[in-house]
Amino acid sequence: MRIAFIKQSSLAAACALALCVLSGTAVAQQPDEKTIVTDTSGFPVKSSSGECVHSALGPRPLWTWGCHPYVPAPVALYVAPAPAAAPMYVAAAAPLAVYEKVVFDANILFDSDKSALRPTGQVKLDQFVDKIHGLETQSIVAVGYADRMGTDASNQVLSRQRVDAVRSYLVAKGIAWDRVQTSAKGESRPTTYAGECKDANNAKNVACMQPDRHVFIEVSGTRLKQ
Repeated sequence: MRIAFIKQSSLAAACALALCVLSGTAVAQQPDEKTIVTDTSGFPVKSSSGECVHSALGPRPLWTWGCHPYVPAPVALYVAPAPAAAPMYVAAAAPLAVYEKVVFDANILFDSDKSALRPTGQVKLDQFVDKIHGLETQSIVAVGYADRMGTDASNQVLSRQRVDAVRSYLVAKGIAWDRVQTSAKGESRPTTYAGECKDANNAKNVACMQPDRHVFIEVSGTRLKQ
């Protein structure tokens, strides 16, 4: 019985000594490694398998230098800002086309008792064609006239011949035949007054009635406003 008592006393003494050693080594813990048991030199106490010995104080840390692999704190990856959206350009609406109404006219004079175009008359007709170029025409009207010398019948025929001469010239310049409306008035609508040219059928009277021997042309239509 005595022997058994001694063995138990020795075992108790050994346990107490081990606890004192552990207590002494625990004092040397690092502030950030408070759950790791260290020896008097500050090194972690490890088991025979190489694991660090932890005390019963607090939870086990996420890492301990020298006992657990060092895991660096995650670093936020740089994310480049999205490029600014390219500015949107909206094309301005095309301005509405503005049309204007225009009227052109010309007065072509003829020699006495003649229906052939004078050179000056041809120049006027050329200018007329240039003016109406690009014009959206509604109609071209040509009216022939004659003076009061001669008979009514002959003057009616003469006024028709004059207006036909003008029409043919316009067609030769590219104007469609059916776009030129013609009429002949003979001596029924003179430009001069009845008492204005009273002389006999002489050179003076012929010159006085010159305005009566003519073809008046007019065109109306629309075109883009300049």
